[in-house]
Amino acid sequence: MKRDSRLSSVLHALLHMAEREGPMTSEELAACMHTHPVVVRRTMGLLREAGLVRSARGPQGGWRISADLAAVTLRQLHETLGEPAIFAIGNRQEMPGCLVEQAVNAALDDAFAEAEALLLARLGQITLADLAADFSRRHAGRRQGNT
Repeated sequence: MKRDSRLSSVLHALLHMAEREGPMTSEELAACMHTHPVVVRRTMGLLREAGLVRSARGPQGGWRISADLAAVTLRQLHETLGEPAIFAIGNRQEMPGCLVEQAVNAALDDAFAEAEALLLARLGQITLADLAADFSRRHAGRRQGNT
């Protein structure tokens, strides 16, 4: 099963944008994200609707971050992307009348709900500023010859 990597891709793009003085084109972002510019425009459109980025047309145009990095959490981005499923695993629904399936599904439902709540809470604590600071530390370490 293919994993939904949109959140990771959006974070990647936003960190590139945060490092850039000027706007980034869809083509530049597509190269960073290893995807097609149409996918970038569609995704950035969602972020624009949420007030997180802005765009300008023309030779000096492109995408820019318009939100404060310290105010944007990973959970907010997850929600902006349409709240894709957190887990790729799920319950079997072949025989809803089967008591064994009911018992298994009840246990798994509880576990999935608890795990999802913990993950969403943690995503709500991490900001784009946190990621940008971590990137800066890593980049400085690489420049100094540390890997």
